[in-house]
Amino acid sequence: MGFPAQRPRRLRGSAVLRRLAAETRLHPASLIQPLFVVPGRNVEKEIPALPGQRYLSADRIGTAVARAVEAGIGGVILFGQPERKSADGQSAWDAKGPVQEALRAARREAGGALALISDVCLCAYLSHGHCGVVKGEGVDNDATLPILGRVACSHAEAGTDVVAPSDMMDGRVGAIRGALDGAGFQGAAILSYAAKYASAFYGPFREVADSAPEGFGREGYQMDPPNRAEAMREITLDIEEGADAVMVKPALAYLDVLREAATRFDAPLAAYNVSGEYAMVKATAARGWLDERRAALEILTSIRRAGASMIVTYWAVEAAGWLGGRRA
Repeated sequence: MGFPAQRPRRLRGSAVLRRLAAETRLHPASLIQPLFVVPGRNVEKEIPALPGQRYLSADRIGTAVARAVEAGIGGVILFGQPERKSADGQSAWDAKGPVQEALRAARREAGGALALISDVCLCAYLSHGHCGVVKGEGVDNDATLPILGRVACSHAEAGTDVVAPSDMMDGRVGAIRGALDGAGFQGAAILSYAAKYASAFYGPFREVADSAPEGFGREGYQMDPPNRAEAMREITLDIEEGADAVMVKPALAYLDVLREAATRFDAPLAAYNVSGEYAMVKATAARGWLDERRAALEILTSIRRAGASMIVTYWAVEAAGWLGGRRA
C-alpha cells in the first residue's frame, strides 16, 4: 500500500507528534561537560579558542559543578594545566596539582549527584607536548605506561569516579587497571579513548591546553583517519585489558566508526564532540549564518543516533537547558 493511503508526513504535522514518533532521544544525563583547571586562586577567565568556556582555578570549580548538577547532566571531565611543564611530567601526579585539588572541590560540591571523570594524559605536562616519554625520534610507549598508572592513582586518591586515558599508548588500559587495583582503587572505572584519531579537529584544544607537540606529530601513536577496522581492534584490545567504557574521538567525522562500534560491542560507548567541531559552529553562528542552538542539538542527536550512550561536549550544560533541564 503506497501513496495516497501512506503519508509519512502525518506524524510530522505537529511538535507533539514529532516528539511522540522520535526514534532517537537526547537526554541531559547522557552529556558530559569538559572543565579546564589551571593553577592559582580566584581564576575564572574566558577561553578565546572556545567561546563560552572558561579557565577555572580549583577554588572556582564548585560553581561550574553546581551548574552541571542543576542542569542534570551526567558528568564533568577535568583537564588540567600545570604551573610548569617538565621533561618527566611529574606535576601530572602531584597530589596538590590543579586537577587533584579540583577533584576534591568538585566532590565536596556534587556529592554523588554527578560523575567526576579525569583525563589522564601527559601532553599538557611534558615540555615537548607529546602524550608520552620522548626518546630519540618518537614516543617510548612502554616507558610511558607506569607514569600513566601513577597519574591515574593520584586522580583516584583525589576522588575521581572515572579515569579517562587519552594518550593512545598500547597496553595503557591494562597498566592503569593494574596500578589502580594495586593501590586499592578497584572501584575506579576506566573510560578509554580507545579509537582516538590523529585529527585536524583538535586545533582549538591544543591552544587551550598549550599542548601542541614539538619535533614531530602524533600520527605515530594516534589512529590514521582512513582506518575503521583498526578502530574495532583497538576497542577490542582495550575492553580485554579492562576498560569499563570506550570512546571514539572525534565524533562527527567518525560517525561510521561509532555506529559500527555500537553494533559490535556491549560496553558503554562514548564519543567526544571535539573543540574544532564546537568552534566551527560558534564561528559560523557568530556571523549569523546558522542557528547555534539548532545546529548543536542536531549534531548531538546525530552522535546519539550513531550509537553513543555518553557524549563529551562543550555544549553539555547549555544543551541541557535547551532540552528542558533535569528530567527523570
